[in-house]
Amino acid sequence: MFRDMFRDFAQGEIAPNAEHIDKLEEPPTENFQKIAMQGLLTAMLPEAYGGAELDTLSYSMWLEELAKACLTTAVALHVHSGMVGRTILREGTDAQKDTYLPQLAAGERIGGFAWSEPSAGSDAGGLLTRALQDGDDYVLTGRKAWISNGTVAGLFLVFARTDQEGRGLSAFLVEREAGGVRVGRTEPTLGLRGLGVTPLYLDGVRVPASNLLGGVENEGHDQAKRALDYGRMSVAAIALGAAQQALDYGVKFASERVQFGVPIGQKQAIQNYLAESAAKIMGLRHLVNYVTWLADEGLPFAEDAAAAKLLGAETAMWVANKVVQVHGGYGYMKEYPIERIYRDCRALDLIEGTGQMQRIVLASELFKPYGVEIAP
Repeated sequence: MFRDMFRDFAQGEIAPNAEHIDKLEEPPTENFQKIAMQGLLTAMLPEAYGGAELDTLSYSMWLEELAKACLTTAVALHVHSGMVGRTILREGTDAQKDTYLPQLAAGERIGGFAWSEPSAGSDAGGLLTRALQDGDDYVLTGRKAWISNGTVAGLFLVFARTDQEGRGLSAFLVEREAGGVRVGRTEPTLGLRGLGVTPLYLDGVRVPASNLLGGVENEGHDQAKRALDYGRMSVAAIALGAAQQALDYGVKFASERVQFGVPIGQKQAIQNYLAESAAKIMGLRHLVNYVTWLADEGLPFAEDAAAAKLLGAETAMWVANKVVQVHGGYGYMKEYPIERIYRDCRALDLIEGTGQMQRIVLASELFKPYGVEIAP
């Protein structure tokens, strides 16, 4: 029932805007408004905060169906709802939840996750943004990079160094209108062109101590790790939707395109591309469902989320590439959706931890019984 509802809404209301968002490089603001009206903008939040209180499996189905309609919208919503909203729900104080979660649910504020910096992404030790306590405030100074939703975000979850002598990081809820906050120009990107990726400049931004996430200093690294574990699971679901969308376009095109007097779908080479794509998607779907089940059962899932994210990104890119080939020259033309899907899928291996970082996570688990420590 949930899947049918998600699919009908995504295909009827979201899919028609996908080309427009890509061509004009506009953030999916209209889509966010439609999604908010359905109560799905922060679908996993409790109803008390304006969410739909979906379990993780249902949420992954929602992301999958959204990705089939518009990959940019799916990723933007994942950042807003999962990386920011769910992190506040899991880590925040009651006051922080009461203040910000209803705003995120209603779309009054869009969330941006400010972790990466020009010289640090995977390397947490390289983060340079500083937060110094001054009375009842913290003063944040630094520069963040590649902020998804940056053009429209009204609330940034910012990670900064609070232990000036060591590696301690803390997370802060920073409102866009705070003095000293400056959002840079929108970065032109290969795909996901409506994601609104920007730098974020923090020039002596005063943040009340009440906006220290969870009210605890030097917990930012662990808070970010937990957020990324969920984020990787979500990206895997998005990749599943992207791969399925690409395959659907491939099958449709191969059924209609006639060469040598027959549809090209009758050619074994084309069948092989599409059949292998279907097999990879089936395997990914089972893995995504398993990881979400682990999360819903309260069982450890970080390793499985890393595997799902790794395989999801690679599967989506592999399938999109093969479907471009199925389209032949048409696959390289902007008038065909597979060209956009191909570009969009390339980002999935980069966001919420690169494929290389997922391999490090998995290798660490493999060698742990032998006492071998794997360092990035």
